[in-house]
Amino acid sequence: MPTPVSNSSPPWRAGTGFDSHAFAPGIPLRLGGVTIAHTHGLAGHSDGDVLLHAVCDAILGALALGDIGALFPPGDAQWRNADSRVFVRRAYELMREAGWSVGNLDATLILEQPRLGPCRDSIRASLADLLSTGIEAISIKAKTPEGLNWPGTAVAQVTVLLYR
Repeated sequence: MPTPVSNSSPPWRAGTGFDSHAFAPGIPLRLGGVTIAHTHGLAGHSDGDVLLHAVCDAILGALALGDIGALFPPGDAQWRNADSRVFVRRAYELMREAGWSVGNLDATLILEQPRLGPCRDSIRASLADLLSTGIEAISIKAKTPEGLNWPGTAVAQVTVLLYR
């Protein structure tokens, strides 16, 4: 006799996040909560931290709670120039309240400049701190947008695995 299929949810959930912002002069560049020396930053309603926006979306997606705009509408003046760590902290609170923890996070940043090798571990440490996990659970990859015709743009793609 076959084993009946359980209707309970699995002890894990995965979510993906994606975000993009254009570079602009006169703005500090923030990626993963870390300020990086560069001639341009990322324009956005908040601080433009494309990586943290994608992290927030990945967590909210795993929780089936929509995206960052559902919690922090871009038209809401209170989020103008906001530190994106606030967004991730709120997504993290919702995750913990629902009984989940971060298993691992895998992120890909796509941009021409700056080179992220020198600050990769700082970004990993920042994310590990925000998500109360070890740095070994955080992967950051950087790619150039060869052939994509994306000059002046930064893109982040994130996958997160949550577990009970």
